[in-house]
This record gives sequence, structure tokens and C-alpha cells, in this order.
Amino acid sequence: MKIAFIGLGAMGYPMAGHVAREHEIKVWNRTTEVAVRHAEEHGTIAVERLEDCAAQDVILTILPTSREVDEIVEVLVPLLGEGGLWIDCTSGDPESSSRTAARLFRQKIGFVDAPVTGGTPGANAGTLTVMVGGTEESYVRACEVLGTFGSRLIHVGEAGAGHAVKAANNAMLAANLWTAAECLLTLKKLGINLRSALEVLNAGSGRSFVSESLLPSRILEGEWPVTFKLALQEKDLRIAASMAHSSHLAMPMIGLTTQLFTAALNDLGEGADYVEVVKYVAKMNGETW
Repeated sequence: MKIAFIGLGAMGYPMAGHVAREHEIKVWNRTTEVAVRHAEEHGTIAVERLEDCAAQDVILTILPTSREVDEIVEVLVPLLGEGGLWIDCTSGDPESSSRTAARLFRQKIGFVDAPVTGGTPGANAGTLTVMVGGTEESYVRACEVLGTFGSRLIHVGEAGAGHAVKAANNAMLAANLWTAAECLLTLKKLGINLRSALEVLNAGSGRSFVSESLLPSRILEGEWPVTFKLALQEKDLRIAASMAHSSHLAMPMIGLTTQLFTAALNDLGEGADYVEVVKYVAKMNGETW
């Protein structure tokens, strides 16, 4: 299968490498040097012109937001022939995905929104979980590609459903992260050994991905890698809040968490990792980690 892989960021770069093991792919990135490096490392074909991606059987995008995807759609859709498939792995907006799916359907092109979870470790290992929105036919076709970097593929509904589930997932993660930061900071102020506290918490009902996988290396060992930017997490929260608002639902926790992460983003800056909100919680209280 001939594939065009568009977007070689922290997640896309290793994902494209996995795809290249089983398919012929062209890679395109706004920074051409990144695509060239990928070609040298993984045997892909780097292209400078976005239009050179149009002849492939499958277009796969993984970009910061749906806005960038829409820009790619505007360029490529007029050049695409019938029978192709578009896979969007961006953590995007469900409404935008639905519009794109409808537009492609009129041109007899399949579409799935297929955001992933598992972070950069999962992308590197090829063990991501992929939540897929689209028709059953498009989902089945997409699995041949998604299975190269995903160990668990779940069809969650029609076009837009994948992005909706991803936004909900990240909203739950964000609320848990903030609460864990407050609780652990409280324990620190009380003089309790945090290594021992985490051992107890992770054996109890309060344990979570945050307490087990994210916080120990950061607050105990001082390691603060950038695995997923705070700006993207805040964007996903705004999508979740918008979903609740458009459904006329009273969701105060999603709204509050969104506001807190926006405040953290304004303080920590665009380059911060999302787990660094823990530092912001400490700063609010005159403390540091």
C-alpha cells in the first residue's frame, strides 16, 4: 500500500517509522529537514511539495490541531482520485472531522479519525491504543495501516467519535493530574515522605496512570521530559469543554480544569510539558518540586 504520512512530530516520527516497515510511504513535514532525516533513518521518501502526496492510496495526518489538518485538506482534496482513504491521527475536533468526512465522501474517499493514546513510549514501541471514528468499511481498511503502530484498535463510532473519545480521555487525565498534584503537595507540606506515600497510594484505590507512571520519576527523581506539550493538552480540554457546551450539559469540573490548565499554560509557556502543571500548582502555593 502506498501511503503519504504528513506530520513528523514527537508522535508522528516514530509512527511513520513503523508504517515504513510494511508499506511504501512518502513523508512530508513543514520543516523539510525533518522529513529528509526520516528518509535517511527509515528508508521513506521525503517530499518537499505537499502536492506530491496526492497520488498515494492513503493520506495519514498527525498534526497539532484540526486547523492544520483543514489546511492540508484544502490543498490535497482537489487533487485526490476516487477510492482513497484519509486517516487523521491528530487529536482533533469532532465537528471538524465530521465536516471533512462528509467532504471526502462526496468525492468517494473514505475517512477515519484515529487519535492515539500511549504517549511517545507507545509510539516508539508501536503499542499505541487507537480510537477510531468512521464507517465500518473505512475502519476495516484503516486497520492495515493503524496496526503497524497500534496494538489495540477500537472502533468507537462514526466520523468524529474518535476525536470525541480522545478529548474525554485527556480531560479525565488532566483532572486527575491536577488533583494528584494538590494531594501530593499537601503531603509534602506535612513532612510526609513522598516515596512512601506514593507506595501506599499506588497500592490503594487512589492509584492511577498519573500516580503510577507520570509523577514518581518527576517529583522523586527530578526528571521532567517533554512527552506531550501543555499547549496540546489545554487544546484537548477546550475541545472537551466545547463538546459539553454544545450538548447543553452542566459540566463544571471540565470547565474548571480547562481554566486551570489555561492559567498554567500562560505561566509556563508553549514549550512546557503537560505534567509541568504540577510545578504550577506548587508555585501557586510558594513551593517547588
